[in-house]
Parts: sequence; structure tokens; C-alpha cells
Amino acid sequence: MPPSTRSSRKRSPERPAVTVTDSWRFEAIGTAWEIETPEPLSAEIRDAVGVDIEAYDRAWSRFRADSLVSRIGREAGTWTLPAEAGALLELYRVLYDATDGRMSPLVARSLERLGYGPGLALRPSGAPIPAPAWNDAIAWDGAQLQAPRPVTLDVGAAGKGQLVDLVHDRLASFGVVAALVDASGDLRRSGPGTIRIGLEHPGDPTRVVGVVELGTGALCASAINRRAWGEGLHHVLDATTGMSISRVSATWVVADTAMVADGVATALFLTEPERIPSALGFEFARIIGGRIECSSGFPGEVFA
Repeated sequence: MPPSTRSSRKRSPERPAVTVTDSWRFEAIGTAWEIETPEPLSAEIRDAVGVDIEAYDRAWSRFRADSLVSRIGREAGTWTLPAEAGALLELYRVLYDATDGRMSPLVARSLERLGYGPGLALRPSGAPIPAPAWNDAIAWDGAQLQAPRPVTLDVGAAGKGQLVDLVHDRLASFGVVAALVDASGDLRRSGPGTIRIGLEHPGDPTRVVGVVELGTGALCASAINRRAWGEGLHHVLDATTGMSISRVSATWVVADTAMVADGVATALFLTEPERIPSALGFEFARIIGGRIECSSGFPGEVFA
């Protein structure tokens, strides 16, 4: 599963934050991770985190031939998915409906034709194609997925956020109550105080266009300059056309979970904020048409 947009992270001088005495950095799912905690993590905890990340990647990565989604892409049938699939696919279905099918986990074939497939050729091999309609391609009953024909799933728009949540929850299961899990800018935090996070300009990584004060919760971002590999080609596609979109250039979303923040950050490229159900509980900022807009409850500020 590939990386997403980085945010410039620094601690706020005005607010207290968790005192960091340990910072664990590692590479996983093709991106850089950092976990900050007040106390060093034991070898047992680190091993458990590694097992969780490997299991998630083995289930959901379309970049490895031995993954579950790669098998679904090769064979029709009925498939038992991992326990986390229910929440993930439920969120996808909500955002699929909110975007009139423009955000879909079925967009993988067009991504691959545009060059963003296993092997990362980054060279188009054919014209973009629309994703199949959800009800035609898959059926999900909460436990099993039915695919009447082979279909490749791509859950990158919310999956990395969900994995951040799973890692955060694994730490909590060991009694780690204050932590910051950072997967290349997709963040989940718990503990006292806040941290101050700069929102990276999508065209200039040395500049910020705003700041967020993040307490307990998650912040995820997406931008068209990340995972871009050709003129007008990047990872945010309109599933109804299979083509990269450019009306929105960057989004940032704060929510209780990184899965919701990650998913809504992509949906905001494809629909208006008021169409996304408020029950998901999110605040946002985005750059659209050269201007910055944000929700009334956004926990920070944006610069003109």
C-alpha cells in the first residue's frame, strides 16, 4: 500500500504535548512510519505491530502477488475477508454513494492501465477505463465477498488510515495510552495536550498553507502532487471515467479515526463536503480552484 501526503509536524509552544522519550522509525507497506511514545516500546509490542502490518498488507495490497486481493483479481468466487473488512467496506459504500460512484474500491484496473500497478512501471499501457458498478462487480454480506468474475480491489483511499488505527489500537491493547502513530503524514494520536501540525503546500514542500492543533484523534491528507508520475497523471481517479482529476489539489481531514479521515480526504476531491454524511464526524480544509476553504469547526487555521 503506497504512501500519502506528508504534513509538516512540529510541537506547539503554546500547548502541552506528550513528553516523547522514544521514537521508533521503520519502513512498511512502501512508506515511512514513526511511532512516538513517552516510554520505549518493548520488543514484544514492536513484534506485535509488525505482525499486524504484515497481515494487513498480505490481505489488502494489490502490489504483491500473494495477497488476498490479488487472488480475488485472478479468480471469481466467494471470499472470507479479514475482520477489519466490515468497517472498511461500509465506509467505502457510504463514500461511493456520496460521490455518485466516483470514489470506488474498484478503480484498480484503470490505475494499472495508467501505470500505477504492480511493478510500478509508471508508464501508461492503455487508455483509462471506468470502474465497474459496485452492485455488478461485488456483493458483501458483512462476512463474505462475492465476486462473480475476477475483480481487483484497491482500498488505498482509506486502507492506510485503517492500518494506522489498527497499530494505534494494538499499542492501546498493551496499555500504551499516549502515542502518536505517523504513517508518512497520516496520523492518529492519543494522550494529553495537542501538537501543532503544518499543512504542506501541494506545490512547495517548504511552505505551509495552514496549521492544525491535533489533540486526541486523527489527521490525514491527500494531494495530487503525491504519487504523480506523468502529465496529468496521479493517484486520485474519478472511478466513473478512470481518469485523474485536478479541480481539487489538496485536502486535510480531522476525525476520530484515521480510516474516516483518510477516506473523506479522498472523497473531498470528488464531491462537495455537504454531500458527505456529517455522521462520520469530520472537519476539513482543502485547496480548490486556487483558494483554501475549511469547515467551521476545523481545529486550526488556514492562510489566504
